[in-house]
Amino acid sequence: MKKVLVVYNPLSGNRNVPKKLDYIVSRFLEKDLLAIPFRMSADSDKNLERILTEENFEFVVISGGDGSVNFIASILLQTGIDIPIGIIPAGTCNDFARSLNIPSDMRKCLDIIFDGHISQIDAGLINNEKYCLNTCAGGNFVDVSYSTNSDLKKNFGPLAYYLTALGELTNVKPVRLKLTTDDEVVEDEFLLFLILNGKHAAGFSNLVSDADLSDGYMDILLVKNCPPVEMAGLFFKVLNYDFVNDRNVKWLRTKRCIIEGDASFHLSIDGEKWKGLPIDILFIHKILRIFTAAKTKK
Repeated sequence: MKKVLVVYNPLSGNRNVPKKLDYIVSRFLEKDLLAIPFRMSADSDKNLERILTEENFEFVVISGGDGSVNFIASILLQTGIDIPIGIIPAGTCNDFARSLNIPSDMRKCLDIIFDGHISQIDAGLINNEKYCLNTCAGGNFVDVSYSTNSDLKKNFGPLAYYLTALGELTNVKPVRLKLTTDDEVVEDEFLLFLILNGKHAAGFSNLVSDADLSDGYMDILLVKNCPPVEMAGLFFKVLNYDFVNDRNVKWLRTKRCIIEGDASFHLSIDGEKWKGLPIDILFIHKILRIFTAAKTKK
């Protein structure tokens, strides 16, 4: 019987996944697949890498948020293990899964995996050591994702980030950044930057509506230094899908970018805290295989 590794984060989102393990295992048995559950923890990376390299799995399924998916994908990419990833979104925002049009319903997620349609997507490689699947962000509000109260996230979901960010408006400080892309050099004072692979970030939808996970390019959004009242207006434009058209936002598209600036500038990758600047990010074309819903022919 072929084996599938099912990795789950027991602390993600509403924490319901551990209660559904029997259902998950039974669905795989129906397909003549042996599902082996693995519980993620703070010190599970070495065990996971050992299991993935020593055992022979048809594919790996990850149930968790963006950070959990990044964790598994990074192990596969760093070790050269070429197997597909199935995703059961279980985080607060699930921006990466939403960019791939993967639903939140567990039954439908498993159906997608069993259908067997696989998409090849890009990933960013930062400083030749850290992979980015959906978002690399820097600056003010970036630490909101890991500083927001867990009960607030559980009760309000992505709205919790919005409420926390609004409370920090009076404390924003600009930082001078220098960005060197394939085509230009940009140097100015900015409040934050977002490097996107998909369309969504921090629970907000369609920040860049035509972003493509498999075109080989990253989309970079830069928020210029502006008064708090204009910054508050930007949040409302995010909610109304009009963020990139604001005069305080600069939009770049490139395959590679070097960002230099204050080393204390807060950074996060797929919602998880990371080191400071400088960063050199290169997007690698179609490096990762993900189970996704097949596109319906018109």
